Amino acid sequence: MNKLIPAIQVKNLSFYYRTSKAIEGISIDIYQNQVTAIIGPSGCGKSTFIKTLNRISELEGAVKVEGRVELFGQNIYDPRINLNRLRRQIGMVFQKPNPFPMSIYENVAYGMRIAGRRSPIELDEIVESALKDAALWDEVKDKLHQSALGLSGGQQQRLCIARALAIKPKILLMDEPCSALDPIATMKIEELIHSLRSELTIAIVTHNMQQAARISDFTAFFSTDESRIGQMVEFGITEQIFNNPLDPRTHDYVSGRFG
Repeated sequence: MNKLIPAIQVKNLSFYYRTSKAIEGISIDIYQNQVTAIIGPSGCGKSTFIKTLNRISELEGAVKVEGRVELFGQNIYDPRINLNRLRRQIGMVFQKPNPFPMSIYENVAYGMRIAGRRSPIELDEIVESALKDAALWDEVKDKLHQSALGLSGGQQQRLCIARALAIKPKILLMDEPCSALDPIATMKIEELIHSLRSELTIAIVTHNMQQAARISDFTAFFSTDESRIGQMVEFGITEQIFNNPLDPRTHDYVSGRFG
């Protein structure tokens, strides 16, 4: 394996919604051009954690943060950080496909228009490139100006990925992107993740153990108990986490004994 370079370094991160603690003391490196899976039982803070990485969690109300999250060495919780620029660097795809009620083309072009790019030739090139990167171009190239809401669930999710890719992020966060999809659509998303890893750093929350084992290079196992909430139990190379975990709680989870 080539020398691993952290894209994101999380250092002793605790996160609160108002006064309610959601995650506690998380420290982890998310490596450049690798896929990192976040696994664990419901309520252990997986989705909360991934939303702290581009500060989108702050859109849900008053929050409190302790610790640091560094993007290529810069603390993203520095009060001087430009949130719009941060979220262009760190894109996100959610659990449920959320296409905008507009055409397929305008969905993908949306971020570029917001950023001030309005040249039709440039937008055409960006839209085509993003749809190709999302393995959707061949399916939609003849209906770009039709409503995105007419696409299947799997197509809508790939459209949302294309929308995220259009702004050329360095990192893509995915919060259970396949949970609402059938097996064929899930397979296409997994193939897409494999193809994108050469260009992007990807962090994905998943409940599906087989999926985590198939697609990720590294895996972090989150859990919770009566004394500690939202803690990371173990992090390592995916093969080691699944075949030779160091913590008995990890072993019990990945072997199906609980969760």
